[in-house]
Amino acid sequence: MSPRTVPLVAVLALAALPVLAGCGGQGGLVSDGPTEAAVGPVRLWPGLPPASDPPVDYGETDTERVPGITVRGADVRTVDPVAVVRAEVGAHPDAYTGADGLYEETSRAVLACDTAPAKCPVLSPYYRDLTGNGRDELIVGIRMPEQQVAVRVYLAEDGGLTRIMSTVDQVVSVELAGRDLIVRAASAGIPGYEYRTAWSWDERQHSMLPARDEIVPVRGGAAPGSPRASRTPHTPRGTSRTAPDPARPASPGAESAS
Repeated sequence: MSPRTVPLVAVLALAALPVLAGCGGQGGLVSDGPTEAAVGPVRLWPGLPPASDPPVDYGETDTERVPGITVRGADVRTVDPVAVVRAEVGAHPDAYTGADGLYEETSRAVLACDTAPAKCPVLSPYYRDLTGNGRDELIVGIRMPEQQVAVRVYLAEDGGLTRIMSTVDQVVSVELAGRDLIVRAASAGIPGYEYRTAWSWDERQHSMLPARDEIVPVRGGAAPGSPRASRTPHTPRGTSRTAPDPARPASPGAESAS
């Protein structure tokens, strides 16, 4: 180190002293105490054998081409939603459960929408680009007895329609958040809570999947609506949580319930 360098280093060291001293004064850095050690996930029962195929097919990826429906210019707004649901009822007239499941009186009311529009269970459609392809998809709601609502989503492709989502529940509300479709459903088993499921497009499965499913508290107490049927792990998640009961007697006029 040269003679000229020594004074320069001394000056810089002295200039830094007030700054360092100020750290301990008012407005300086204060310690929050010791940091807790990070704890990583612990795998329980590591000796369990890996699972093979699941024993139950919940049908999350079930999709279906709607028969007899033509979409002009890949624009779902050119399609009559009643005609879409009617085409599905005609293709599966005896389906009471699963993705096509409707109550018998609901199916009859759908087929009679032209002659009895006031009792038509098909709700006004909504349109939103849920797949990210730059075009809107068709979102249809179908009112059913016991405050149940079927929610279905259709994708325009290859000159027709493909149903990419179908679920049934005792719905509190259906919401759009970005490209997610969020279904809120009442809970009878846990008063003061509701089920909230966010359905999102999955490109690999070419369908909407229930990507997030939550049980959340409801502000102000119990969720609105009548007691809902019990949920079980074996109910098809991608189709119907509260599946219509084929043994339930049909009751004309039941569609007026909202």
